[in-house]
Amino acid sequence: MSAVEDGRPLLVFLNEVAGGRKLLQAVRERKDKVSRIIVAAPQNEPTIGQLVDSGEVREAARARVEVTMAVLAEFGIESVGEVMDPEPALALDDAVRAHEPGEVLLSSRSDTRFGFTRKDLVEWAGARFELDTVVTHIPVRIEDDAIRWDLIHTLVVATKTVAAPDLVNRLKERAADRPHRYTIVCPRAEDVSEAEIVRDLAATLAELYRAEIDATGQPMSPDPFLAVKNAIEHYRIDEILISTFAGESSRWLEEDLIGRVREITEKQVEHIEVGRPAAVVAAAVAGGETD
Repeated sequence: MSAVEDGRPLLVFLNEVAGGRKLLQAVRERKDKVSRIIVAAPQNEPTIGQLVDSGEVREAARARVEVTMAVLAEFGIESVGEVMDPEPALALDDAVRAHEPGEVLLSSRSDTRFGFTRKDLVEWAGARFELDTVVTHIPVRIEDDAIRWDLIHTLVVATKTVAAPDLVNRLKERAADRPHRYTIVCPRAEDVSEAEIVRDLAATLAELYRAEIDATGQPMSPDPFLAVKNAIEHYRIDEILISTFAGESSRWLEEDLIGRVREITEKQVEHIEVGRPAAVVAAAVAGGETD
């Protein structure tokens, strides 16, 4: 019996981003053969782009874990989560020692390196744990996607609207017309809890995965302009979609987020207005909500 099939835990180690369709598929294939699933992430700034302020690294790692756990829950998979040491190799070593998994699903770029000698993380992990634990690399598809010019890389900026059916349907329709890869950023808002953002973002990612559309996402610092600016600097972005509710006041619009973003990029910047679900509107009216 292999280490993967002996009923030991499965460790999902997120060195880069939350979610991921291939990562979800790998977990679903193994879920019935393992005793439990642990999702862990180091408190690092992902090498694919610093989308958070340096002071928010722990919060970003926690959000990475919580969004991934919520996506798994959308598919009926229970898991527990941990935020680990900032050093990826030390964090991975600690997690393996603590949980003794039969397999590690290592979500990272193929060229992720660490330490003064710049060791390759995937190679190091394979050699470090090869006697007792299988290490399976789930690549973050930055390199593969970068050479696919038929694939449109779309940055979606949405918080309150991230799970709105109108928005999700439009994302699916765009992907049906031409292959898309979505990166969804959700700047935090004072009147929306992070738990709500995590829940809604995970629901949207799960819906896109069911349609076999690649997407990742994460709650971000409250400044939407900074989140967009950093994404433009670190990702290949072909277009930017900024989503708000139709007919409602929006701080993003009041602060001219769309105009400011257009000033810093030549890429297409589109404002998508979506409607609230009928059930939400009815509940708001019944409760006397006027916002």
